[in-house]
Amino acid sequence: MNTTAVSTSIPSLTLSQRLIAGALALMLGLVLLVGTGFAGDYRLHNGAHDTRHAMGFPCH
Repeated sequence: MNTTAVSTSIPSLTLSQRLIAGALALMLGLVLLVGTGFAGDYRLHNGAHDTRHAMGFPCH
């Protein structure tokens, strides 16, 4: 029985790739924060109400 060890390595991201990933994550977070902050649906608005006020985000 032959066994072969396979070595896999995960390549590390370059600085520009990390900056792009960070910028995309920041944009997504802001969309979610602002989207729930000014949502017309009261269930969506109330679902994030306390968290927004704890972070100082005015919603009304």
